[in-house]
Amino acid sequence: MEEKQKRGTSLVFAVNGERFELPCIDPSTTLLHFLRSQTRFNSPKLGCGEGGCGACVVLVSKYDPKLKKVEDFSVSSCLTLLCTFNGCSITTSEGLGNTRDGFHSIHERFAGFHASQCGFCTPGLCMSLFSALVNADKGNKPDSPPGFSKLTSSEAEKAIVGNLCRCTGYRPIADACKSFAADIDIEDLGLNSFWKNGDSKEMKVSKLPPYDPNKNLSTYPKFLKSESATILESSRYPWYSPVSIEELRNLLYSNVTENGASFKLVVGNTGSGYYKETQRYDHYIDLRHVPELSVIKRDQTGIEVGATVTISTFISFLKEESKINFGSYGKLVSDKLAYHMEKIASPFVRNSASVGGNLVMAQKNGFPSDIATLFLGLCATVSLITGHGFENLTWEELLLRPPLDSRTVLLTVSIPFKKDQNSKFLFEAYRAAPRPYGNALAYINAAFQADVSLCQNSFRINNIRLAFGAYGTKYATRAKKVEEYLTGKMLNVHILYEALKLIKLAVVPEDGTLHPEYRSSLAVSFVFEFLYPLTNAHSVISGGLHNGINDISVEEVFKSSKDGCISQGRKQTLLSSAKQVMESSTEYYPVGEPMMKVGAAMQASGEAVYVDDIPSPPNCLHGAFIYSTKPLAGVKGIQLKSNQLTYGVTEVITCKDIPSGGENVGVITRFDPEPLFADDFVRCVGDRIAIVVADSQRSADVAARTALVEYDTDNIESPILTVEDAVEKSSFIKIPPFLYPKQVGDFSKGMAEADHKIFSAEVRLGSEYYFYMETQTALAIPDEDNCMVVYTSSQCPERAQYVIATCLGVPEHSIRVITRRVGGGFGGKAIKSMPISAACALAAYKLRRPVRIYVNRNSDMVMTGGRHPMKVTYSVGFKSSGKITALHLDLLINAGISDDVSPTLPLNVIKALKKYDWGALSFDVKLCKTNLTSKSAMRAPGEVQGSYIAEAIIEHVSSSLSMEVDSVRNKNVHTFESLNLVYDNIVSVGEYTLPSIMDKLAVSSNFFQRSKMIEQFNQKSTWKKRGISRVPIVYEATEQPKPGKVSILQDGSIVVEVGGIEIGQGLWTKVKQMTAYSLGLIESSWAEELVDKIRVIQADTLNIVQGGYTAGSTTSESSCEAVRLCCNVLVERLSPLKKKLQEQNVSVDWPTLIRQAQMESVNLAANSYYVPESDFTSYLNFGAAVSEVEIDILTGETTILQSDIIYDCGQSLNPAVDMGQIEGAFVQGIGFFMNEEYLTNEDGLMVSNSTWTYKIPTIDTIPRNFNVHVVNSGHHEKRVLSSKASGEPPLLLAASVHCAARAAVKAAREQLKQWDKLDGSVSEFYLDVPAILPVVKTQCGLDYVEKYLETLLAQKCN
Repeated sequence: MEEKQKRGTSLVFAVNGERFELPCIDPSTTLLHFLRSQTRFNSPKLGCGEGGCGACVVLVSKYDPKLKKVEDFSVSSCLTLLCTFNGCSITTSEGLGNTRDGFHSIHERFAGFHASQCGFCTPGLCMSLFSALVNADKGNKPDSPPGFSKLTSSEAEKAIVGNLCRCTGYRPIADACKSFAADIDIEDLGLNSFWKNGDSKEMKVSKLPPYDPNKNLSTYPKFLKSESATILESSRYPWYSPVSIEELRNLLYSNVTENGASFKLVVGNTGSGYYKETQRYDHYIDLRHVPELSVIKRDQTGIEVGATVTISTFISFLKEESKINFGSYGKLVSDKLAYHMEKIASPFVRNSASVGGNLVMAQKNGFPSDIATLFLGLCATVSLITGHGFENLTWEELLLRPPLDSRTVLLTVSIPFKKDQNSKFLFEAYRAAPRPYGNALAYINAAFQADVSLCQNSFRINNIRLAFGAYGTKYATRAKKVEEYLTGKMLNVHILYEALKLIKLAVVPEDGTLHPEYRSSLAVSFVFEFLYPLTNAHSVISGGLHNGINDISVEEVFKSSKDGCISQGRKQTLLSSAKQVMESSTEYYPVGEPMMKVGAAMQASGEAVYVDDIPSPPNCLHGAFIYSTKPLAGVKGIQLKSNQLTYGVTEVITCKDIPSGGENVGVITRFDPEPLFADDFVRCVGDRIAIVVADSQRSADVAARTALVEYDTDNIESPILTVEDAVEKSSFIKIPPFLYPKQVGDFSKGMAEADHKIFSAEVRLGSEYYFYMETQTALAIPDEDNCMVVYTSSQCPERAQYVIATCLGVPEHSIRVITRRVGGGFGGKAIKSMPISAACALAAYKLRRPVRIYVNRNSDMVMTGGRHPMKVTYSVGFKSSGKITALHLDLLINAGISDDVSPTLPLNVIKALKKYDWGALSFDVKLCKTNLTSKSAMRAPGEVQGSYIAEAIIEHVSSSLSMEVDSVRNKNVHTFESLNLVYDNIVSVGEYTLPSIMDKLAVSSNFFQRSKMIEQFNQKSTWKKRGISRVPIVYEATEQPKPGKVSILQDGSIVVEVGGIEIGQGLWTKVKQMTAYSLGLIESSWAEELVDKIRVIQADTLNIVQGGYTAGSTTSESSCEAVRLCCNVLVERLSPLKKKLQEQNVSVDWPTLIRQAQMESVNLAANSYYVPESDFTSYLNFGAAVSEVEIDILTGETTILQSDIIYDCGQSLNPAVDMGQIEGAFVQGIGFFMNEEYLTNEDGLMVSNSTWTYKIPTIDTIPRNFNVHVVNSGHHEKRVLSSKASGEPPLLLAASVHCAARAAVKAAREQLKQWDKLDGSVSEFYLDVPAILPVVKTQCGLDYVEKYLETLLAQKCN
């Protein structure tokens, strides 16, 4: 008999060692909401609310009184319900260490490896790593060397595979994590602030912040052990914790669940990340305490797993080394299941998500589950508890039933094992997804098993089972006709070919499924990969046609099988390497030093304060936007749905609430303004209609999400959604003449000189979402005298101030806007943050109460627009040598509904395009006004498109001439003279470093040798193809005027204010270095000590004016120059005083000098406003990249094997910061070119508006080998201490990855041509951006497998 569990009347748990006891709590409260609203611990951040980003990760520690041990695991606190943590301990990043008690070595290493930029994601990353460290050090592994964990390098990287970071590019994060690994070679770790070049290995290890697993902090306080076996008593909570099947069944049929009462069965609650809840349940039933539901066992007959067993627990169980003798089939199945399931979700989701919950979501809701497919392929059976009692049936039978009712509970799942016999067993699981690991649903998944016998040098299929899922049907299915066809047959190429034809008929996605042909093609690929090694093709054809699948004979396959089971799967690895080279200078010390980013350790510990971390003032309300889902319509009214989750709604604010004297304005730039709210008419999808104000953010969000907007589309003309629509209706935004780019040369003459011509070719580029980790947010607090204080996450607080004042009809001095730091911007917090601040202020003004808005991720993605889509039609003339003589572009830019900054785009596009010498260049540019959310500046706006368009044209020309594309690039790279011709003589002699960079890069990356090796590889490999590409960039940066203020306090400490905003780009760090250098001119030996005396503080629009935008990559250097001007004034004031003291034989140090200055009333504050000289506001940046990729023809997956970058930073102000900017920009560029599919519906509404559907790069999608060289190109006249920008230009270099992918696809098409199976040209094809898996596979040929088999069959006939 089970010992009766104690029941407690209060929820008891600990957070960072502090005891919390809650006599009552809303059971729908998530752990994250409680931590952020009811405790002082703000390190877990709300990044998505879907378990898809890792910003909210915490460690949960749970004591098992039976085993007398603590279980530690990471969870996504935005999903898990607080009531599930009764008797548990929660550890957040502050709990590991902090500024008061000292930082944990994780924090210090993240900071020292430069692994935190904006810092918003860093605490979650630290907790993911900490969880892995704790569990590795508890494991039965050999002891690690002093200072290291038992964690391996591979495990260290996998620990953070589900965490997103938009800033760093992951490389330094990987280094920080691997620095704890026992098997790491310390020489392989990259740039850091701990050791110097030349230090021995022993010295390097000694300089790492110490880590001692034996002295780790206690994650589970002793006082909780008495609470660990206690479960919640339902008398105070509508939360029930049955401890037996009988109690559960009684509960399901009691008054709790009758009379219309709603209830929810709870295990991990992770399903709420996918299916958003818009109602509150009356009752919650926690299933985790029912012993039968948590069973997990295995013997020779099979595996039985309870429904509440977490996916992580199931994986660990499958991987246990001390497995009993359960047969070869059981071992095969266990290994394959564990490997496949590690690709499901993220570690911190798998740790709380249950196996049963996943299956029930698949059965009831059609969730595209991998586990459902795996279990279908393995003939699993399930046991249920229903209203009629217990029931056992197959998983397949359950899938075919109607959705389970709310009172039916899945109890266990059983996987039967095959008995060993004379035949052989195969089992394999497959998936193809946007990411190899991490949070990514599959395009299709599959699980196959077969029983085969060897007969006369061929395999006979005795039995086969083929299960497919997630391909666009409601549930996983079997290809029964294919199974029937194959059963009993001797497998050969012809039989396989016929089976694959049947597969295409069996696996057909439903209408409306994305990429349907691709998904069907994947099903063919997987079956081919499963069965092809068992055909007798090796004796049919020679020449290595089947390399890459399995290059051994049928007999060898049979003989190599162990214990009657065949395993031919290919496991992916995840381990990156990198090399960084910096050329730094000590000329302006400490400027030029690779100093650690200011506040990085504080960001890692979670103590850095972002807007949403500011405690809510008393009586604070929360707002959420209601936006239009129609592109063009009248608005008749708004109706809010009433349910328990919308209790607390206070007001709906619309344009009618704008006060008299105010204006309906949400955006003001130097172009036409944009309204804050639609009036009675919406003009675009995502148009702001109103904000709902409620007493909690959750209530506001649910009210806004469920609000019914009544639209009127009668007598409304059709909306303009595409650039073609805009041209047809002449809907354009005016481009001011001063922003229209200059044409070059005579196009007609250039075309007349050409030997070859291409006419009217097209390039199309889509949009991209910013995906800053911190969404748009603001807090508005009414102040005295009709004033307002607004805290906002903005790249331009000054503009936000102007917009708010104009909207409210008050003087600007009545509005104080404060921005301390921004959790990622990339241009999206420049213009797009203005209406958020204005709406927040308007609500606070009307209601006379503080109001805060934290826009949820889904709404943010819809409302903020993003990068400008473009259509380019070009005609180009060129010589037979590859030299281009003339280019004409017709450029259509989709600007969306309002001007925003779109009029600047044409100039940016053309400036970047001019990186090559086109001979004559003409163009016609139109800014198209459409009924889409206005597009805005996004990192390298226009430049990334222009640079890529140039590469697409070069690729097209080389294809037409059948020349090497690198040769054509070199033919058209500028000379010094041609460069100055098109860029208006802004480059001085000796400053044009691009040709030397290209040459250096060819040598350092072994470009030409690798090109030959790739050619040989492609000749030998049928199913994997590689490509390599070298791409240059020329980027024109423009400095902006910037203010600065430096104040020296009585104790000699220094306060600095600048107009630029710290958005993760290291602006504060560079400013601090510049201040120390500039004040150190009084006495150079003081510079180093001054660094620690300087504090850069938040931007406040009433303290420092004319701050302008933090944009364009030059704000750091402009802010530094403004500070230098201030310091020059202070040096001028203090130097005579120092000289006077020295003449009096007084020993002068900095504190002495400042004390004397105070006594003599020297003004110790200085303001400045740096305005660049009109002739030197712009300069050029140069760089180049070589990237090599490998594509998998069967799936279309692209792996970036290596990227090498050389970038000219001038004389870097901080090489470590610039290195981080280069790597981060490059990886963000990879997202644009390879990963981020921006999907809209027929109305233009973004539908890929979640972490489930929009995939930015993760650690498993960056280059496996990532090498960056920051060149110090010496002195540059009129530059800020000879420095150059690094924030945006390197993003353009990511086109090298796309171009390399195109080269690999071309190799695949060449192979088709060799088989005489190619429809179309080998080289003249367009690879879409982004080149996601379906795009790559489509251009290789969706029927590539069939054509390969046809070739085999044809050769057999011959």
